[in-house]
Amino acid sequence: MEIRGDEIMEVIHQQPSCNVCDGSELIHDGVNGETVCTKCGLVRSDDIVDLGPEWRAFTLGESSSRERATPTPYSAFEGGMYTRFREGRDANGSRLPPEQLQKWKRLRRFDFRTKSDDNKVRNLNQATVEVERYTDRLHLPRGIKDKALFIYSRALKEDLIRGRTISDFVTAAIYAACRESKVPQSLANVSEVSGRSVKDISRTYRLLVRSLKLRMPVDTPMKFVPRIAASLGIDLETEKKTIEILQRAGDKKLLIGKDPRSMATAALYMASKPLKIKMTQKKLADAAGISTVSLRNRLRELEAAFND
Repeated sequence: MEIRGDEIMEVIHQQPSCNVCDGSELIHDGVNGETVCTKCGLVRSDDIVDLGPEWRAFTLGESSSRERATPTPYSAFEGGMYTRFREGRDANGSRLPPEQLQKWKRLRRFDFRTKSDDNKVRNLNQATVEVERYTDRLHLPRGIKDKALFIYSRALKEDLIRGRTISDFVTAAIYAACRESKVPQSLANVSEVSGRSVKDISRTYRLLVRSLKLRMPVDTPMKFVPRIAASLGIDLETEKKTIEILQRAGDKKLLIGKDPRSMATAALYMASKPLKIKMTQKKLADAAGISTVSLRNRLRELEAAFND
């Protein structure tokens, strides 16, 4: 094979080859889709099927805007790529009459049973529904949903869910997906939307990390500042001041071993005082999901370190 500039030429030896000169050496040009005789120059075939896109793009932005397909989400592979019955409608989208609706329900029930005859498939289908519901309530993106389902499916294959509740593993997988993707999300929020206790989610999360050998990035207080500030309508200037305080605290080794949300909240409260922003400690602590005691303890540590 020869490489000429940006083109790739493949030399093909055939007998017989060229219809004009009977030359046995042809060159296949993979870029232009042509097969050419090296002896007489005859283009023997130029009808190679081009499997690339029909549009051209010269920048990354143009390419992104002209693509019309998206990657198939992980949930589609795991949940099944089969077709589903339309909800009580015929092929034209019209509602079925009552006499046909009963038959449709029986067919749909039989169809579901044939696709879910495996316990693990039924388990994963139920988990998929719960992941969709909880992530929608938390306003999480599709990537988090797919990652949570991937973590859950791994736990299912490792037989970790036997004897335990699906909801605990779903919520723990969502929390783990957020941690892996560095998306700020507290256990309290996940507990609130799912109805599972923080204790149960935390215990199941530790089981997932330990059994699946998940590597979680270390949370930093800076990650929680935008979310807390946005929930209280705090301006960008205060956010920047908060980040500066946390950076100074990091230089003084004050962040080591401390709850990142508590440190972020204390720094946010400290930054808001010189700017005369009316913000009570309780309101700030409630927005961050911590206690006022934790906030005051971290605040005292920051003030003591900065006053030295």
